Amino acid sequence: MRLGTSSPLKHDSAEEWAKNQIALGCRSVVFPLSSDDPEEKIKEYVDAARKYDLLIAEVGIWRNAMSMDPDDRKAQRDYCVRQLQLADRIGARCAVNVAGAMGPRWDGHYKENFTEETKAEIVKMVREIIDRAEVTNTYFTLEPMPWMIPTGPVDYVRLIEEVNRDRFAVHMDIINMTNSFDRYYGAERFIDRCAELLGNRIRSCHIKDVHLKEEYTFQLEECAPGKGEFPLRYYVQKMNSLDPDMPVILEHLNTDEEYIQYMNYLKEVLYGIQ
Repeated sequence: MRLGTSSPLKHDSAEEWAKNQIALGCRSVVFPLSSDDPEEKIKEYVDAARKYDLLIAEVGIWRNAMSMDPDDRKAQRDYCVRQLQLADRIGARCAVNVAGAMGPRWDGHYKENFTEETKAEIVKMVREIIDRAEVTNTYFTLEPMPWMIPTGPVDYVRLIEEVNRDRFAVHMDIINMTNSFDRYYGAERFIDRCAELLGNRIRSCHIKDVHLKEEYTFQLEECAPGKGEFPLRYYVQKMNSLDPDMPVILEHLNTDEEYIQYMNYLKEVLYGIQ
């Protein structure tokens, strides 16, 4: 297991960026630049990561490749291709996006996200991006979402089979897939099922927590590690058993101070998992 965060932390140079990550206890990183940045700057960050043995876990995309506007859809897919190619050049374990939304919010919940037509277009989109990028050193992945395909491991297996591309793999966000009573209260069983179905395809993982609110109706709330009830140690042990170098990335906090606070919490809770 290689802990990391999605925050680059405040820094003024690639060298300072890498040193700050190491000082926090990180052994993996989310690459802090994009394909739109100058190549020389990209090289500086890659060299710094290698110098300090920081595994580049992910290149983020976070665009709606299913945009309803044809011109915007093309622009977003072009960006997906460039980001995937960047991940390939720098040796990142994956480039990651969400499948996309059939409405104005790029990651929003819409009934149309689950139509047969949308499912077919997602398969077409993933194939297009991988085929255009022609990568050999990395993988394209989709982060699962509560209201967007894939919503769980069975969905993901089906998508992998339908896409039928060697360079399509899995990004694991177990909290995003915890979207039901069964998955919340049967968390260990759900973790085991994800590992069973997806284990050899998982390239990177996110870590956070989830809390069941005492309100009607059933309401789950994402929260910082330790502020919810999810068995984080069990989750990380399972991911580590799949791959001792598995990146486990802390995300969705608001400030560097919060990242430092909850990274220290994770190191305490996960002590002994290497």
